[in-house]
Amino acid sequence: MTASGALPSPATSRGSSRSGARDPVAEAERRWAEEVLRPALAKGPERKEEFTTLGGIPVQRVYTPRSPRSGFDRIGHPGQPPFTRGVHPTMYRGRLWSMRMFSGFGSPEDTNRRFHYLLNHGESGLSIAFDDPTLYGLDADDPESLGEVGKCGVNVSSLDDMRRLLAGIPLDRVTTSMTINAPANILWGMYLLAGRATGVPFGHLGGTTQNDILKEYIAQKEFLYPPRAALRLVTDTIEFATRHTPRWNPVSISGYHIREAGSTAVQELAFTLADGRAYVAAAKERGLDVDEFAPRLSFFFNAHNDFFEEIAKFRAARRLWARVMREEFGAKKERSLWLRFHTQTAGCSCTAQQPELNVVRTTIQALAGVLGGTQSLHTNSYDEAIQLPSEDAVRIALRTQQILAHESGVAETIDPFAGSYFVEWLTDTMEEEAQRYFDRIDELGGVVAGIERGFFQREIQEASFRYQRQVETGTQKVVGVNAYALDAPIRVPRLRISEEARRRQSRRLRALRARRDPAKHARALDRLRKIAGTDSENTMPPVLEALRAEATLGEIVRAFQDVYGAYRERSMY
Repeated sequence: MTASGALPSPATSRGSSRSGARDPVAEAERRWAEEVLRPALAKGPERKEEFTTLGGIPVQRVYTPRSPRSGFDRIGHPGQPPFTRGVHPTMYRGRLWSMRMFSGFGSPEDTNRRFHYLLNHGESGLSIAFDDPTLYGLDADDPESLGEVGKCGVNVSSLDDMRRLLAGIPLDRVTTSMTINAPANILWGMYLLAGRATGVPFGHLGGTTQNDILKEYIAQKEFLYPPRAALRLVTDTIEFATRHTPRWNPVSISGYHIREAGSTAVQELAFTLADGRAYVAAAKERGLDVDEFAPRLSFFFNAHNDFFEEIAKFRAARRLWARVMREEFGAKKERSLWLRFHTQTAGCSCTAQQPELNVVRTTIQALAGVLGGTQSLHTNSYDEAIQLPSEDAVRIALRTQQILAHESGVAETIDPFAGSYFVEWLTDTMEEEAQRYFDRIDELGGVVAGIERGFFQREIQEASFRYQRQVETGTQKVVGVNAYALDAPIRVPRLRISEEARRRQSRRLRALRARRDPAKHARALDRLRKIAGTDSENTMPPVLEALRAEATLGEIVRAFQDVYGAYRERSMY
């Protein structure tokens, strides 16, 4: 690459080809540089010396037919390998993306009402946000849960809670995404049994568990067990889903939290797909045929502010994953090569200052997700930097997607930026940079070894520090924060979660423990510990047995920790 502010070099603009014939494109480029660009620069300089993407990739002044870019054989058609242009032949002309609003607060009944509200207003799939106690495998009445029950998501401590959460939802027609990781196997078990209780067999339930534990060690830090034991539990869910739940995606390999922790777009792309490689390798080592389970792996990406960088990231991700699955893992079915993904707009980009501006940020990010070919989309609410979203804010966020779908025209044609000199160059560049990260991770011995050595954590910390310094110095403008700021009070309708959710959940847990069969409960947990201590038996059947015996979330987590121990991360500097 030439520097972003440099004039074309003589070597690239002299207008000759290897055959000695004049290249008319190169000649036009040379004349433009000499006769148009040079006088303009003499009159006034550009805004800055170097232009880059948000992730730091240098961007040239202009891209032309002579810029390095993919040939058509690497771009292809929609619905055909390498899937640069999308995994479906008709994309949104056939079916719009699923519109999911990430929702959860208070007690199961509180969130159940919000679910019905969203479904009545046009949402096409549920996306459950759990509170911190649930994410950390704690019951609502655990002393460590004090002050957190229902505050940042819904509290689910038992199978009964899951039934309340899903009351009245047609689970055979609505797909559900659950953002849960360390205790994902337990919450998924609750969902399966809640569905069966309403007459929906396991095989008819559709949805996704995030269940991406590797990115917890890399970025989000909500882990319970040591990495190798946690990877075993994820592999158990992949195996169980392959055998029993053909409509369920057992893992949503997530870059979202990696990006929220401060990574660049390239790091998000590379680290997410590296985690995917680790899950596929573990499942193959278990003895599963890659074409049995790979078609139901899915991904979850962040859509940040740099419009073109995000589009290129999504396109590069599809192409790179197709190559990995075919060349590295020997996948034969085309569906095994698909990278299907959900997108959420960047929560870390939302500002408490002038929060109404987040509507604009979210719209740009959502548009990048759609133009990048996402299969489902969540748009953040404008008040999320301040609180859990209010009902009005959620409605505006959902309406943003609906306007994009029905009024903007972006769903009328497939991959409209294909062939753009800039976008194709940037797609190639991101793919190449991600491959370099793959090579470094392989040299370390794989993802788990990289986690144990602090590789991912340090890379993200350094990227986050660089970005924060750019904001603090004003190099990176954030409207309303370090540019065009206002000294005015923030006026946002408040959504307040009281401590009543914890009191109600605690009463229910006391009643559950009083009524259950103690002997059956003890036997179920003993069997769970026994199976967890083996190297080969799947832990999902004893998890389901423990839930039927009315074991709580916290009790099942502690049973696993009796076998695997708890995990404490060492400090990384």
